[in-house]
Amino acid sequence: MNLDEIKELTPNELSSRKKELRQEIFHLRLQQQAGQLEKPHLLRTLRHEIARVETVLTAKTKAQ
Repeated sequence: MNLDEIKELTPNELSSRKKELRQEIFHLRLQQQAGQLEKPHLLRTLRHEIARVETVLTAKTKAQ
């Protein structure tokens, strides 16, 4: 998801997206601990996307 798509989401949608991303990271970390993670770069990518979502969410809540 790029920044323009994230900005179009409502605060509730942003919160649910953040929750989904955190869940995904959790599952990837479990795979990493088991030695089954094939694409370790996904962890970093998801962390960056969570940061984008949190930034937009903070900006929207401050604007209200």
